[in-house]
Amino acid sequence: MSARAVLLVNLGSPDSTSVADVRAYLREFLMDGRVLDAPYPVRWCVVHLSILPRRPAQSAEAYEKIWTPEGSPLVATSRKVRETLQNRSGARVELAMRYRNPSIPDAVRKLRDEGIRDLLLIPLFPHFAMSSFQTAVERVREVIADIAPAMTLAVVPPYFDHPEYIRAMTANASVYLQRDYDHLLFSFHGIPERHLRKSDPTGRHCLETPDCCGGACPVVSTCYRAQCYRTVEAFTRMASIPKDRHSIAFQSRLGRDPWLKPYTDMVLEALPKAGIRRLVVICPSFVSDCLETLEEMGLRGRQAFLAAGGKDFRLVPCLNEHPQWLAFLEKLVRDFIAEKPALPPTAAN
Repeated sequence: MSARAVLLVNLGSPDSTSVADVRAYLREFLMDGRVLDAPYPVRWCVVHLSILPRRPAQSAEAYEKIWTPEGSPLVATSRKVRETLQNRSGARVELAMRYRNPSIPDAVRKLRDEGIRDLLLIPLFPHFAMSSFQTAVERVREVIADIAPAMTLAVVPPYFDHPEYIRAMTANASVYLQRDYDHLLFSFHGIPERHLRKSDPTGRHCLETPDCCGGACPVVSTCYRAQCYRTVEAFTRMASIPKDRHSIAFQSRLGRDPWLKPYTDMVLEALPKAGIRRLVVICPSFVSDCLETLEEMGLRGRQAFLAAGGKDFRLVPCLNEHPQWLAFLEKLVRDFIAEKPALPPTAAN
C-alpha cells in the first residue's frame, strides 16, 4: 500500500435536524475564532447568551426542508465524491468536516494507523477566506502536529480561477444558460469586511479604494473578494457572458457589522424593479449543495425574487458529482500519488 493519501475537507453539517444536534454544530462553528473573530470572552457571551438560545430551533427548521434520506446533502455528496475519487484513482482518499462529523481528528488518526506518511489536503473551498479555507487548513495542521507528527502535509491552494475548475463550472451551468434569461447573478457567501482587512498582509490595501480588487491586485492570494471577482471574470469569459448581463452579490450575512456588498437578498428584491424577470443564479463559493444553496437561495431566494415581480428563477446546482469536477479532483490526486506538484500555479497563485 502506498504511504501517500488524500484528505478532502468540507465545512460540515449537523448530525441530524434535531435542535440538540444543530446547537452542537452551531456552537462548534461559531466558537471558532476564525469565524466569529472576537476575543474569546466576548465570543463566548455572544454565542451562548445571544445566538444559541434561539438560533438552533430556527436553523433546525431550515435543515428539515433540505434533509435527505442519506442525511445532510453536503455530507452525503462529499461522501460520494470521496468514494468515486478513491475508486477511480486507486489512491487512499479520506473525508472530514471542519465542524462535526466525520471529524478531522478521526480521519487523521485513521490514516496514521494505516501507515500514511504523506498527506495531500484538498480543501473543498475554491476561495481563500479565514472562515473557510484557512480554518480548515490550520485545523488539519494542528491535529497532525498533535496526533501524527511524523506525517507530512501538502495543501492544494485556492483554485478560484484554475481553468479546470472554471471549465467544470461552465459545463455544469450550460443547460441553465441555454434557455433565454435576462441576467446571471453570481451569489458568493459573504464575509465580514473586517475579515478581508485581517487577511490583507499589507494592512493597507483591501477596501481602501473602490476598485481595490481590480487590475493587478497585490494581495489576491489571500483576498476573498478579489478571488470571487477572478472567478466571475474567468467564468464569463469562458461562457461568453456579456458584462451587462451578469453581476455579483454576497449572501448569508450574520449580525450587524458590515459584510461584503451588495447583499444578495436586497439584489433579488431590486432586480425585478430594474426589468429583470428571468434570472439565473449560481453560487460558486460552494462545491456541494448545502443549506445556503438549497434553502437560502433555492427556497427563500426564489420566493423573494418572485414576490418582487420576477417570473423565472433558475438556480444552478453546485458542482456536486459533475464529471468534469471529479476529473479535476482526480488529476490532483493522481499527480500527488505520482509525486508531481499538487496544482500547477495560475497567474494569481
